[in-house]
Amino acid sequence: MQAILAMIRKDLQLFLADRRAVVMGLVAPVAIASFFGSIFSGSPDAERAKIPVAIIDQDRTAVSRGIVEGARGDQYLLVSNPTADEARDAVKKGTLAVAVIIPQGFGDAAGRAFFTGAAKPELNVLYDPSRSTELGLVRGVLTEHIMQSVSAEMFTGDQGRTLVDDTLAAIDAMPMAGQQQAMLRDLLQSARKFYSAPAPAAAAPAAPGATAAAPAPRRGLSMPYAVKEEAVTSGDNVSYNGYAHSFAGMGIQFLLLASIDLGVGILLERQRGLWKRLRSAPISRLSLLAGKAASGSLIALLTLTVSFAFAMIVFGVRIQGSRIGFAAIALATALMASTFGLLVASLGKTPGGTRGIASLSVLLMVMLGGAWVPSFIFPAWLQRLTVVIPARWAVDGFDAMTWRGLGLQAAVLPTLVMLGFAAVFGTLAVARFRWEEA
Repeated sequence: MQAILAMIRKDLQLFLADRRAVVMGLVAPVAIASFFGSIFSGSPDAERAKIPVAIIDQDRTAVSRGIVEGARGDQYLLVSNPTADEARDAVKKGTLAVAVIIPQGFGDAAGRAFFTGAAKPELNVLYDPSRSTELGLVRGVLTEHIMQSVSAEMFTGDQGRTLVDDTLAAIDAMPMAGQQQAMLRDLLQSARKFYSAPAPAAAAPAAPGATAAAPAPRRGLSMPYAVKEEAVTSGDNVSYNGYAHSFAGMGIQFLLLASIDLGVGILLERQRGLWKRLRSAPISRLSLLAGKAASGSLIALLTLTVSFAFAMIVFGVRIQGSRIGFAAIALATALMASTFGLLVASLGKTPGGTRGIASLSVLLMVMLGGAWVPSFIFPAWLQRLTVVIPARWAVDGFDAMTWRGLGLQAAVLPTLVMLGFAAVFGTLAVARFRWEEA
């Protein structure tokens, strides 16, 4: 035990003496996690980023003007009105996500299609292929404004009155069954009576000198429901903090990167003949590797502690769930990362080649584990595959104990899974470790 403690003390002294190791292990995860957290924090008070959209109105009718006005007032869109050539050039350069060209004759054609099912006019939509997600949102938002503008004009506008008269005159030539023609004629005649009815007299002013009420604005078809959004967590005082997820993800990434340094350090010591000399000492291989695993776990735990302490002090991250569960997940994560470093040392040959392969493995592990981007955006088959990635369990476990506010039971499975990974990594490391270079 004294030999193991001596090895732990030596490794900690070397770590603290190496400024580069301290910066990479403590400062880098804090800085990168702060950046990612500021982007994905999801704060309701943060200014909403609007999608830049250009709308080119070549129709110049009441319908097209209504579409433009509705889009300008939408909370999700930032509308500009360049020329068609300017809009195409902006989309090509990536400064615009979407450009919508309303062609000449769109209003009339849309009104005829609204009443009679005639050929539907086309909107010309130009979009940046790298921002197809924004295209979907713009398409949905514009659908609402187009329906409101077309229906408002068809039921209350001059264009709708003209269209009703034209359609009534041509209804007998339409390719419809006689009964359908009759029903359409009744509908359009009712609409004509609506247009022909005199406007209601304005109400008398309530008091001398008072101005008459402004006429009600035109209204078309609108969404027949409202959305009530409710963020669901484990309690009333628990809210989402994006910094909790980003510090968990970046902390795990740098733990695994630090474990590569642990493994490469063991390879360098073996290359210099240190392990050959230690072999002659009255200490087993298991004890030596256990000492390395313990020192690596302490360094990893220090990194996690500093990262989350910074997040708690600066960004208000809180352990909303079980504190015991959080500690258990942190310990299991640190041990998993440390034994992964031992596995790197046991499988590697040269320090340089081992570092490159191990770095690629770590980057893939944290990417698939949801440390960079949420795992729900992965394809279904990949989401099922990531259950064999230890970083996935670590990230989910820290999320459960911080912003999700779940209890101790939610920490049991992630902790056991990561301890299982640590056992597998450690067993393979002991079995494959060589005292000397091959």
